[in-house]
Amino acid sequence: MNTSDKHPVNVSRTVERLVAGQATSDGAGVKLTRVLTHNLQQRLDPFLMLDAFGSDQADDYIAGFPDHPHRGFETITYMLAGRMLHKDSAGHEGLLENGGVQWMTAARGVIHSEIPQQEEGVMEGFQLWLNLPKRDKMNAPWYRDFKNAELPKFVTEEGVAVTVIAGESQGIGGAVTRDTTQPNYLDLHLPAGARFAQKLPAGHNAFVYVYRGEVSIAGKAVPVQRMAILANDTLADGVVIEARADAKVLLISGQPLHEPIVQYGPFVMNTQDEIYQALSDFRDGRLGESA
Repeated sequence: MNTSDKHPVNVSRTVERLVAGQATSDGAGVKLTRVLTHNLQQRLDPFLMLDAFGSDQADDYIAGFPDHPHRGFETITYMLAGRMLHKDSAGHEGLLENGGVQWMTAARGVIHSEIPQQEEGVMEGFQLWLNLPKRDKMNAPWYRDFKNAELPKFVTEEGVAVTVIAGESQGIGGAVTRDTTQPNYLDLHLPAGARFAQKLPAGHNAFVYVYRGEVSIAGKAVPVQRMAILANDTLADGVVIEARADAKVLLISGQPLHEPIVQYGPFVMNTQDEIYQALSDFRDGRLGESA
């Protein structure tokens, strides 16, 4: 689908700062870069974490993520390349493949595993953690797999290929919407010389992550493997992203919850007591139980 720029941006947000991310490992030794770290959770509320992973060395990913618990938030896994099998205690199972998205609402709790279904080749993608409001943290878990062909896409007049994982862009609704956090999650492929404009509500927190090439936002260069936190300028009505050379970026924004964030590993609640309860439920085998 081709679309014109139906929602022009009059004043673009600027780049507040650039973040490089931290090399780490998770699961059974999967190497990754933690782009959105714990100390940025309040600044980028409602987002809790963004991990970027990518390697053509099987030893970096082959052990995957064996059974582990979650409570209190949503995980969105976007697989650029590779195959990962998901199974969880709520009875969900799905194969995440090239260009696909797995959206899991852990809510009151699931125990799940994510295991690579390949022994060679490239595995690359992202996992984003999206917080849940206090009132929804103990709801029933939810899960949905989206094949790449099922994700809404369009191409702008300037040739920018847009995948709308969540939210809305230029009149095209995303695969998932959330009324409270209102996440927008776009994958943008910009050819050299192209620009892309996206409306953003003034109160929403937003960031851009460049995973190929380099872009410019309000005159500020954002190089590859950098996250640009966008300033919350009340005069700005969106963001304009420009690419001198071919580039690929994630543009992510959402409505902050303005609620306390108390995290202990895979549990994100509002109080320390709720964390103790999550640990107790996990220890006693109640975390993955249905109500």
